[in-house]
Amino acid sequence: MNKKQNVYLVGPMGAGKTTIGRFLAGELKLEFKDADREIEDRCGADISWIFDMEGEEGFRRRETEVIEELSQQSGLCLATGGGAVMSAVNRAALMEHGIVVYLKTSVDQQVQRTSRDKKRPLLQTDNPRLTLEELMAKREPAYAEVADIVVETDERNPRTVALDIVKQLRDFKLQDSASKDMELKDSELQDLELTGSEPQNSEQTNLEQADLESEDAEKHAAELKESDQ
Repeated sequence: MNKKQNVYLVGPMGAGKTTIGRFLAGELKLEFKDADREIEDRCGADISWIFDMEGEEGFRRRETEVIEELSQQSGLCLATGGGAVMSAVNRAALMEHGIVVYLKTSVDQQVQRTSRDKKRPLLQTDNPRLTLEELMAKREPAYAEVADIVVETDERNPRTVALDIVKQLRDFKLQDSASKDMELKDSELQDLELTGSEPQNSEQTNLEQADLESEDAEKHAAELKESDQ
């Protein structure tokens, strides 16, 4: 499967992964899926209930199963949960099967966007800001590790962010293509070093062949002339 057929959005709570993902999928003509919604649909229960019944460990296990399955599909734009990148298995699946976009946002923006959301189990604490700061400190290195593209989302319209991502995806693919061409040339040079021969392009080969044919024709003409004499 072509790695470039999928786009995965990672980032903290409140980064706008679901909203931006829907706009992005529309622009790229991809199918949009939200990992958290997939988990809820399969369980027939919301994330808070899963946390209550199975704890975070149970939720993360289900999350890994969903990401592993969805990463095998193609033509997909997937919004992942904020903590998905903390699993090495998830990170490997995302990096192997798609282009990963890190939607970066500040803790201030997270607080503003999540202050009224009561469906986030990890934020049901006495000090949500402190929780967000602690989570960011733990998770930000993992976001950076998997990211092919990083996009700031603070104080930006979701559609504008989506269009920015589309542009960066085009640039990324061009760079990736150029990099592959360079790798191919390096490989050819290594082969030449091993064989001790020099590369010949098709034009050079054709000219050499023409020279040989001309020499043969001249020799043949000379031989005919001698026989006539």
